[in-house]
Amino acid sequence: MEPSTLLLTILTASICLYYFVLSKLTYFKRLKVPYVQPIPFLGNMAPFVFGRMTLSELLQKVYNLFPDAKYFGFYDFSRPVFVIRDPELISTIAITQFDHFCDHHGFVNETLDPIASKNLFNLQGDHWREMRKLLSPSFTSSKMKMMFELINQCAENFTSFVATESGKTCKTYDMKDILSRYTTDTVATCAFGISVDSFNDPNNEFSVVGRKSMRFGGPWVSFTFFMHRSFPLLANFFKLRMFGPKIENFFKNIVTNTVKFRDEQGIFRPDMIQLMMETRNKNSGLVFDINEMTAQAFVFFLAGFDTISTAMCWMTHVIAVNSDVQSKLREEIDNVLIKTNGKPTYEAINGMKYLDAVVNETLRMYPVSSFLDRICTKETELPPPTSNSQPIRIKPGDSIWFSALSLQRDPKYYPHPDKFDPERFLNGSVDNSIYMPFGIGPRICIAYRFALMEAKVMLFYLLWRCDLEPDIKTRAHPALKKKAFMMETEGGFWLKIRARKSKPPVIQCLSNKVEK
Repeated sequence: MEPSTLLLTILTASICLYYFVLSKLTYFKRLKVPYVQPIPFLGNMAPFVFGRMTLSELLQKVYNLFPDAKYFGFYDFSRPVFVIRDPELISTIAITQFDHFCDHHGFVNETLDPIASKNLFNLQGDHWREMRKLLSPSFTSSKMKMMFELINQCAENFTSFVATESGKTCKTYDMKDILSRYTTDTVATCAFGISVDSFNDPNNEFSVVGRKSMRFGGPWVSFTFFMHRSFPLLANFFKLRMFGPKIENFFKNIVTNTVKFRDEQGIFRPDMIQLMMETRNKNSGLVFDINEMTAQAFVFFLAGFDTISTAMCWMTHVIAVNSDVQSKLREEIDNVLIKTNGKPTYEAINGMKYLDAVVNETLRMYPVSSFLDRICTKETELPPPTSNSQPIRIKPGDSIWFSALSLQRDPKYYPHPDKFDPERFLNGSVDNSIYMPFGIGPRICIAYRFALMEAKVMLFYLLWRCDLEPDIKTRAHPALKKKAFMMETEGGFWLKIRARKSKPPVIQCLSNKVEK
């Protein structure tokens, strides 16, 4: 190709690219939707990309710029996003008009990661509906009750380990590390039917493969997740795999061998594998094969290993830095121990109102994901964004976000939103439509009951046997990690744990009986 021809080609391509990007970045201006002026290619993401603020802080800042708008425009790089800030409109989109907004943006490529891509979060359209229908019976309250004893055993192992190791003095722990061990054990036993003890046997195969090979939360996986979320065509072109065949085959072998052994031996165990096997057998006409069973158990592991352990880090943090909350929560725990004679039941822990309030208030202030996303699947009319504007028609493929953190930190809905106050969940002042740590509508997290039970059982056993105290590295309001998608802290979560100074009431009662 002659130099002049090459130069003309490059110039033409550059002009086309410029006008393509320009048309994207003037989208909200043409629609007369409130927005912040974007930067070419980076959109409104520059403060996040350059590490000046977290994505949650960035969204909250823009959210606060438009207090009178039902929604505003936000440029996720070059992708225009409608960020809904009106609770009534959020309910309309997520519930009433769900069929028009039923999909998420996926983060796993179907060709590159064929098994992992079948996870429920990643699925869209009718495939999602079928899989949700198949899995829903596995996560009812009655099925959670069946898993309760399995989680209890993991919590006992965890608290016995830290109570013994810390003794009557104290020991400083990286809470993300020890809580990840707890969630790994819990998910291993509840999702895969494997009994592991990551405290006394930290090098067991399940933990090693789950932590080191997968490196979830590490730089490479975080980068790959980011590329698949924001630039799927580039991620596919460069064949960026989230997990790879080694990881998929490891989990597939576990599920395959477990299902085969139980089918042959007629073994029953109250875990997710068993529940999926039962669902498989009851739903003739709907295929629920090993690959799909593996995918659901696998994403269950991902969420449990990283997402829920991060949420529980925040829970232990706020309890440690709020001694009055810890005292009140321990009083409720002691009352339950007396009523159950030291053998807490599913109903007893689920009925603990203050524990429930502490968990809910933590998830209000620190939702693991700062926003929820939807994709428009049918052309829909949105009401005017402001009082002096016109309705907007959005088309299939358009992106919608709900800024959960911004809503849950809005003083209009939560007085003194930056104050940790569990009482607000006890006095009936919270509007459930403005509380969405696990999502909203039919696409709410299918395992939210499990996540709440896992967290509550852990807190119950930990405060039954141990005291939580701030460490020298603990900050009452820790800085958030700038480049993390989830709400994580710079420097991690560090707390002191010691065996409980005062004897639990059940132990005191037993001591009195022995003396008599």
